[in-house]
Amino acid sequence: MYACVPEDVASLAIEVDVERVSGPCGCGVERQILEPNAFSWAHVKESGNGMGRYGRMERRPEDASFSNEAETGFPVVLVHGWNSHPGVWNRLVSRLEAVSRPHWPFDHSRMADNGLQGRANALATFIGEQRAEAGYDGPVDIVCHSFGTCIAREYLEVVDGAARRERVRQLIGLGPPNNGSALAELFSDPVHGPAIIARMTGVFVPEEFDPLADPIVQDVRPGALPMQRLRAAGLRPDIAYRVLVTGNPGADHEFFPWLDGRTWEQGEGEGRRTTLKGDGCVAHSESALPGVPLEALVPEPNGSVPTLQYCHIYLPRNPRVIDRVMEYLVNADP
Repeated sequence: MYACVPEDVASLAIEVDVERVSGPCGCGVERQILEPNAFSWAHVKESGNGMGRYGRMERRPEDASFSNEAETGFPVVLVHGWNSHPGVWNRLVSRLEAVSRPHWPFDHSRMADNGLQGRANALATFIGEQRAEAGYDGPVDIVCHSFGTCIAREYLEVVDGAARRERVRQLIGLGPPNNGSALAELFSDPVHGPAIIARMTGVFVPEEFDPLADPIVQDVRPGALPMQRLRAAGLRPDIAYRVLVTGNPGADHEFFPWLDGRTWEQGEGEGRRTTLKGDGCVAHSESALPGVPLEALVPEPNGSVPTLQYCHIYLPRNPRVIDRVMEYLVNADP
């Protein structure tokens, strides 16, 4: 749901100058795949070419035909998350530029008074303007962080779901709250919310944060009308959906120290619980989509990527996450 991305591990302010800091770079030799509804860790070794084979990882389009050859021409729409900005994509942008891939970063950082629907309409306008400027009417890829995935899905599945005028090859969500956010619900709880907000102020939420006055927080509560709209609309058969998440199976406190390495998720009924199957802010159960397996990356023992960079706020800048996104983008059927 949320996307404030401090890249310097020592700096945890919610807004940072993303140009002034740099982090380690590395790529793992092992990935873990999490099947939706099963939530059991299964190791999948990479092949010698570094790409790994995951079988049919995505919901394949029913009425679209895309080449199996590597493509570099599809524009990439980038949608950041809540309380964030397009600068979070700087590392990914440099990789896209290296393969001459057009990229269209959507900025909704100044739309604080707009909820999901308003931002989805703005995204539709933005893509239309970019298409007109580029003289391009073919398919695009869309990469989203957190709540940005809900914005894209509201546009594609609710606004454009029947007409399907927007041509999209694949939608890639990084830590998306597709089923709503237990943390948003917890923030709004008059009894327990203040303590959680106090713990995360200055790291994940801004000073003087009022969840009840924030339209995004309210829209992403599991029972909110926008979440009901998405569930009712369903996935589009002409789009390949990808869901990339991270987890903390080793129960490392440093994964997300503000919640002791764990993630809140909605339990049965009105209950909430914590789990290691999440990124500190969004649980795997909240990211799952029907028929779309989750691909989970987890911290590696003695790996070059710090454990903290696997948490939600770092996902767009995590080198292993970026590597996998690039594999999706460059290969039509990775």
